[in-house]
Amino acid sequence: MPRFADIHNVRAPNTPLSQTEILRALKFGIASEFEAIQIYQQIMESTDNDQVRIVLTDITQDEMHHAGALMKLLDVLAPGDSAQYAHGMQKAVNELGLTEK
Repeated sequence: MPRFADIHNVRAPNTPLSQTEILRALKFGIASEFEAIQIYQQIMESTDNDQVRIVLTDITQDEMHHAGALMKLLDVLAPGDSAQYAHGMQKAVNELGLTEK
């Protein structure tokens, strides 16, 4: 999650990010989106306030869209990583005795 205690945490780098740094940043962004989803879902599960649930449901869906967009970008920029993720998914399908749709 964000850290605003120090100006150096929010300033732009002096040089463009390398390809490796971009991929690392995207993975961090994906993890951050999932963390935000978890926080909002936890709040929703902890209240009976319908207004809170309505707003946080919408925000949670937005965060899911952001995570999906970042994952697709990662897929485009790092197809080798995507192949590893696909391998892991297929392995889980096999281990669970599932059939792909």
